[in-house]
Amino acid sequence: MIHIKTRDEIELMRESALIVSKTLGMLASEIKPGITTLHLDKLAETFIRDHGALPGFLGLYNFPNTLCMSPNAQIVHGIPNNTPLKDGDIISVDCGSLKNGFYGDHAYTFEVGEVDEATKKLLRITRESVYVGIKEFRAGNRVGDVGYAIQQFTEKEGYGVVRELVGHGLGRVMHEDPEMPNYGSRGKGKQFKEGMVVAIEPMINMGTHRIKQLRDGWTILTADGKPSAHFEHDVAIVNGKPELLSTFEYIYQALGIDSDEEKPFRQIPLVL
Repeated sequence: MIHIKTRDEIELMRESALIVSKTLGMLASEIKPGITTLHLDKLAETFIRDHGALPGFLGLYNFPNTLCMSPNAQIVHGIPNNTPLKDGDIISVDCGSLKNGFYGDHAYTFEVGEVDEATKKLLRITRESVYVGIKEFRAGNRVGDVGYAIQQFTEKEGYGVVRELVGHGLGRVMHEDPEMPNYGSRGKGKQFKEGMVVAIEPMINMGTHRIKQLRDGWTILTADGKPSAHFEHDVAIVNGKPELLSTFEYIYQALGIDSDEEKPFRQIPLVL
């Protein structure tokens, strides 16, 4: 069942999403060679609680930590540990918060030190694909329109689109209807309506789309051991069009990056 949100509820969800955005922005300055993902996880938990929210992932489905930290060939759901990050790594940081009864949930894949050009391209194309998908998230379109756009954009570069893991509706529970695959056919699937809120999150592999899972029951990896990238935004339909609730701007501020990629998807100006 799809839960339509009121304008007031969407604004509460924006607040939850921006707590995640600020958390990722804080972490952007901390991610470097030699740091452990468990240390970053503890920083994130403290930061979220200090901002009046609860860590959205901690204890959810019995997950043991605040962040999903997935380096290199890990796609998603990696468990933070004491292994230091190395120069040349990439790491997907997926974070959730719960405030005012609503969840925020989004992700960014960071470079650690100096990353090779092929991996930089994977990250760039995957990040751009988020906005390719968001453009299709508007009243009257369908789930397949988003998935088709992401799939076509990324597969033309020779990348693999993960099938078993998808985006999702978002609200008072972390995972609501509809499921939002990153592949599909135009005109297929559930129709988008005013007030819908979803998390759009391409998971794109440098090689095969096939996956495997570690014995920890959580960590998902590429089947061929090649890198994977993961980016995620929370988006609402407002006045029939996509409205970003989350932002990467806190990350970009920390890293000294200038970008206007989010501008077409902000009907309400972002105040940092």
